Amino acid sequence: MSTLSAMLRTLIPQTQRQTAAEVTEALDLGSGDRAGKRSGFLIMLTLAGIVAIAGVLTDSTATVIGAMIIAPLGTPILAIALGIVTGRLDLVVRSVLWVLLGLALVTTLGLVFSLFVATPETLETNSQVIGRTSPSFMDLVAALATGFAGGFAMCRRDLSAVLPGVAIAISLVPPLGVVGVCAGQGLWADAVGALWLFLSNVVALIIAGSIVFTAAGYARDPGSSLVANRRRAYAIVAVLTAIIAIPLAFNSVASIALARWSVAIQNAGTAWLAEEQDARIYGLQWTGTTATVTVTTSDGSTPPIDEYSDALDAVLPSFVGVVVDVGQGVELRIR
Repeated sequence: MSTLSAMLRTLIPQTQRQTAAEVTEALDLGSGDRAGKRSGFLIMLTLAGIVAIAGVLTDSTATVIGAMIIAPLGTPILAIALGIVTGRLDLVVRSVLWVLLGLALVTTLGLVFSLFVATPETLETNSQVIGRTSPSFMDLVAALATGFAGGFAMCRRDLSAVLPGVAIAISLVPPLGVVGVCAGQGLWADAVGALWLFLSNVVALIIAGSIVFTAAGYARDPGSSLVANRRRAYAIVAVLTAIIAIPLAFNSVASIALARWSVAIQNAGTAWLAEEQDARIYGLQWTGTTATVTVTTSDGSTPPIDEYSDALDAVLPSFVGVVVDVGQGVELRIR
């Protein structure tokens, strides 16, 4: 941390460094003009939620990006990090409550909209939904980098212009919209996946913000608590990080494994069908650790299925199952 502090002191000149009081004024919805800050937060969050949900339901990346720009959820999340660093439990609790309120608001909007304009079938092929229901470890890495950028920008008076770019880089409101939309259609596994992405991004922002604000010296600024048990707070954040990171890492490894097995299955299938005219692998879909391979042929016949099974035994683990769909409702489980 001392090395990081020295680096930040170089990167944050005293003439540009904001005081803890100034950063608190920017992030704390309970200081200064409370009514103005809170009404602005709720109005912008509601609008961002509607825009994000519209972008998700229409599968429009540009619309979702627009929601990211106007979404204010990053403010109370970074306020949690500042509260941890300055030892202000009131700021942490207040900011957590605002984040929870934002979560409930956007999720409810998504649920209501999904009841009128969505179906499970359309959501299953929607790229905005698919991209937010299976988070990976790299999503956490990206969120950490975004948190460092946001915290660093808050520390300097001259970098407020980069904050919209930071907002685009972190996915907060769109995953909550996906949670509500998927829950409204009974796609609970997808809803949980999107919620996990949101929570991982929140934890990453808190971790990165805490590191930057500590290194920037806000723990020693006037107004910071001298008796707060920051070690306990940092320990809690570390535990939350592990809870979030381990499933994401597992999901990343599983995704890589499924991709490799898919290639092996398709290559073996292509070789198996090489001598059949107009025969090919039409599609492959995973259900758990079982792959269903759809095969199309000109006359409905296939080479001996044992040849395909033997080829797969050489390239797949024993627990991976493969089912061949040869059309007309006929499915052959070959391993």
